[in-house]
Amino acid sequence: MTGTELRQSHPPSQQSLEWHDGDMPYSKEFGDHFYCRTDGRLECGHVFLAGNRLPARWLASSAFTIGELGFGTGLNFCETWRQWKELPAPGKRLHFISFERFPMRAADIDRALSHWPEISEERRALVANWPQTPGGRIDLDLADGALLTVVCGPALDSLDASEHTFDAWYLDGFAPARNPDMWSQELMQRVFDNTASGGTFATYAAAGFVRRNLEAAGFVVERRPGFAGKREMLRGDKR
Repeated sequence: MTGTELRQSHPPSQQSLEWHDGDMPYSKEFGDHFYCRTDGRLECGHVFLAGNRLPARWLASSAFTIGELGFGTGLNFCETWRQWKELPAPGKRLHFISFERFPMRAADIDRALSHWPEISEERRALVANWPQTPGGRIDLDLADGALLTVVCGPALDSLDASEHTFDAWYLDGFAPARNPDMWSQELMQRVFDNTASGGTFATYAAAGFVRRNLEAAGFVVERRPGFAGKREMLRGDKR
């Protein structure tokens, strides 16, 4: 590991947290839990990895870029990195770029992710390299060809300034009813515009206005069964 690069001196706003059922983080700002209360790690696999046809697509590319709206605890990154490391991929690069307005402290990330022994190695590496005062742009050059970038600040502004083209998206903001700005037509258009041809998105959200905004942006949207009894989720393609 080459460690952390922190490119902004002033700290952003921090999450105001409560802890439910032991180690389940709950955002007081948005009145919502950070992930599915049944099993957030399995939900990540069902919604984000399977919804973007991963890890199969990694085998066909020497470099793959994932964008995420809402880093939260880092659960999606850790589970994605775990599955990435299971592939025989010498020389391949995974760049996971997440946009997060309220970055969590390392101790809170550690507490939240300690629930899953399956990602204990990834959790320890993330926490060990996480800056004491997270803000600006955080770059972690990790093992097995994985690079994590977390851009702290409003997602729309950050994505406007991004020069990256994304192969897949994890749309994982707080619930649309709690945080509608993260699902706005303007932001979904930016997501589409920054997606490679043939790129994809997946999200647990299935609200009508979210689907309409994604379709208006240009995605071909598909409904699929959600996780743990949730009736629907959305995934889609840029064709």
